[in-house]
Parts: sequence; C-alpha cells; structure tokens
Amino acid sequence: MIKDFILPDIGEGVVECELVDWLVSEGDIVTEDQPIADVMTDKALVQIPAPHAGKITKLYYAKGDIAIVHQPLYAVEMDSDNMESLQAPTAEVTPVVEGRSEVSCTSQSNIEDFLLPDIGEGIVECELVEWLVEEGDMVVEDQPIADVMTDKALVQIPAMKAGKIVKLHYRKGQLAKVHSPLFAIEVEGDSVDFTQVTDTVVAQTAAPTVQVSSQPAKQGKALASPAVRRMARALDINIAEVNGSGKHGRVYKEDIERHQQGLAIKPAVIPVTTSSVATPTSTEVATISQPGADRVEPIKGVKAVMAKMMVESVSTIPHFTYCEEFDLTELVTLREEMKQRHSSNEVKLTMMPFFMKAMSLAMTEFPILNSQVNADCTELTYKSRHNIGMAVDSKVGLLVPNVKDVQSKSILDIAADITRLTIAARSGRVLPADLKDGTISISNIGALGGTVATPIINKPEVAIVALGKLQMLPRFNAKGEVEARNIMQVSWSGDHRVIDGGTIARFCNLWKHYLEKPQEMLLTMR
Repeated sequence: MIKDFILPDIGEGVVECELVDWLVSEGDIVTEDQPIADVMTDKALVQIPAPHAGKITKLYYAKGDIAIVHQPLYAVEMDSDNMESLQAPTAEVTPVVEGRSEVSCTSQSNIEDFLLPDIGEGIVECELVEWLVEEGDMVVEDQPIADVMTDKALVQIPAMKAGKIVKLHYRKGQLAKVHSPLFAIEVEGDSVDFTQVTDTVVAQTAAPTVQVSSQPAKQGKALASPAVRRMARALDINIAEVNGSGKHGRVYKEDIERHQQGLAIKPAVIPVTTSSVATPTSTEVATISQPGADRVEPIKGVKAVMAKMMVESVSTIPHFTYCEEFDLTELVTLREEMKQRHSSNEVKLTMMPFFMKAMSLAMTEFPILNSQVNADCTELTYKSRHNIGMAVDSKVGLLVPNVKDVQSKSILDIAADITRLTIAARSGRVLPADLKDGTISISNIGALGGTVATPIINKPEVAIVALGKLQMLPRFNAKGEVEARNIMQVSWSGDHRVIDGGTIARFCNLWKHYLEKPQEMLLTMR
C-alpha cells in the first residue's frame, strides 16, 4: 500500500522549510530510520528520517522548494509486514508518521495519538506541568494543549488538528517521553464541520473574566515563514507581538511592516495569554499528607539542572572574589533624562544596558574576561562575540539568557534585547537559543536587596559579577564637603586558574571609569 509521509513539526512556530537535499531517489528501497531529506528552517538544518521501511514512489518537492509542515513530503510503498504491524484488531489502519499515529475508528473519524515531538537538543523527557484541556474538550488547530517543562524552559504544546480530546496519557507532574504518545484526539474526516468545532471552543473559553476577541488569539508562538522571521529579527521586532493577518494568526511580511509603522506612532500592546499569566510551577506537584505536615517535592526541571551546574562549577573552578564601590550619580542622571524619550513597551531603558555596554568596552581591553577554559584546563579560547548573560529569577527557577553581540550594538539595541529576554525568562518561555553561547554573566541581586555577594561562575565562563542595590549614601567631594551620592557595590567572582587579582582589578577599574563617567563611555563607543 502506498502512503504519504507527512512533514512533522520540526521546531516551535516553524510552518515551512526549505528542501535542501534529497538523500534518496524515487524507486529507492529504504529502511526504518534511514535519512530521507535535509531541510532548513530559520533555526537549523534538520534531517528527516523514514519512520518505516518501503519503496519511495514519489518525492513531492524539488531541491530548493519550500516544504509545508503537516503536508505530504514523499510517498512510500509499504510491504504487507509493515502494514500488519500497524493494524489494530478492529480498526482499519492508516499511516504512522512522526508527530502522530492514526487509527481509523469509522469511515468519518479517526483517533490519533499525538506523539510528543523533539522540544530541544538532547531532551528526551519533560515534566507535564499543566493540562490546558480536559478529556472530552473540543479543540481547534494550534490551540495550546499542555505546558511541559524541560531542563531549560517552559514549552507550550499546541494541537496539530481540530477535534475532540479523548485521552490524556499523563497526569500533572509526571515525566512525558519524547516521541511517545502525549494525548489522543478524535478528528473528523473530510466532512468535519470546523465552524462547529471553533464555536464549541469559543463557548468553552468564554468565562466571565475572559473576553473573546474576533482577532486570532496568540497561542504562545508565532506562525511565520523563515523569511518573515529573518525580517523581524533584522528590524529588532519580537514576532510574537505582531498581529498576523493570516489563518490562525500567521504573520506575513506586510504584518511586520504594519507593526513597525505602528511602533513609530505609539507603543504596541504586548499580548498576554491566560496560560502565561497563571501557569503553575513544578512546586505545585508536591506530596502533602495533612495540614502542618512536612512537605516533600522532587527537584527537577530547571532547578535540578541549576543544582548540578552549581556543584560542578564550585568543585572544578577555584573561585576568588573581588569587590568594588561605584559612584553612579552621573549615570543615574543621564539615564533619567534619556528614559523619558526612549522607553516604551518594547524598550525599558534600565541601568542594565549601560552596564553591559561598558563591560563590553572594557573587555575589548581585557579579552581574557571574555574567554573560556576547556575541561582539563589546557586551552583558553578567547571569544570574539560578547554575549553577556543576565541572571533572571523566573517562575521556573534561575535562568541566564544572554544578549548576543553586545560589542556591535547600541545601548538602545541592548535595552530592547534585555526587555524581550526578561519578559520571556520571567514566564519561563525563553528560547533555548537565548540561553546558549554566553561568555560572561551579570547577576543583579540589588533588584531584590543586598549589597555584596559571592556569585558562582556560570561554567565554562571565567567570571561573573553581582550588582548590589543602588543606595543614596553620604560621600566626600573633591572639596571635602559631604554630598549625597548614588552608590553601588559590585562583587566579582573569577576563575583563579586563568585570572589573577591584578587583572580583574584593572578590568573592573576601567569598567567603573566608563560607568562613573558615561561621557567617556559614549566617546569610546564605535
């Protein structure tokens, strides 16, 4: 029997990809898991394997074409043994493809198991944080079904099709396996009434405190092509905030242009979904026997990864701490003047962009602060990119997203990145790419209180700094008079294998100079 292989989900928000190369030809006999094609998304090159053995009868795209997710990629003729392995005792079998397995129940409807797709490099399981639907609910395509927690971030799983949820395979708090069934959905055949399904879902979600808009609702991800995503990145626009005019809110280039023009007139409103506001954390999965009893909860997800990394860091890196006092009175005045003109929903002009830019300028003179050591401490790699991380106390634990290429960005560019990353990190939905490739980190403990700390290095980086709270304190001026000044304590931790006290002191003095005399920083920028 000849069956179509349906191109599965290959990344969050990815709806199409470029067919880079076919690794087989029509007429070839292939085995299970044999690579069939290389496709390119806006994020990575992905290899598509064969889920079953058989003979390739049709390749639906030519090299260089744009392939559509959830549409046939190629056709395969399967032998009787393969077909029998898919057959249920009382049901006619239809093909199993990556991302779903279908079993026909009647001539008009199918029950499909949705297979949990790859949700991050190297991730094989995740915690089921919250079901956003119940068994028996009617759902529409791309409606959020569940929130799952990996060791990196909170990820929202959408429905691939409209239909009725018939089975949830995991309970809240359990670990779900990648490529295993997550839930089962009953979908109609060609006669499905999508209007009826949509009306049912709207009726279910229209609670007294929720307004249902006629506009396509944002569901935690943006539907867009790679070209549109590249356009948004080039314009420093968060594509998740763009109102798409296509089906299910799909974003086109015209929507990006409209959004950009709107930003020039007034700040855009950032859409917030109910799930991103009230999503519970893993701490709710706890065992409580009776009021007042001890509570035991597992350490997993982001917290477990943080624990492992911190132990590894302090056990393999000889830390030393260096503290200094900064007088930021002039910088505070400058920032207040600029904040009135340049702050918006997309750009919050805090002190952090100035700290990052000044740090990048100082690292140009002291590149060892932007280096990394290999595992056995035999090589030191000087990183060309200044990817400065910032520790964020998120709802899922400590996350350290980083602003990429600070050395080539303006203060306003950095501020826009910080705003985007902070919003994403605090909701636990920061992208894995934003957590990778950091070269040095800043921990802003002063936002919560405290003046001095001993931060732990984010391995394989060689240094981290903690910013204390900004205080109005009395200090003597050049004339010996007491003045009220804006004072901050900063605390460095360095890797003593490659950085000595003199180096970090000289580096910190230059960083301090740029921050205490912001006009010097502006003159040095290029």
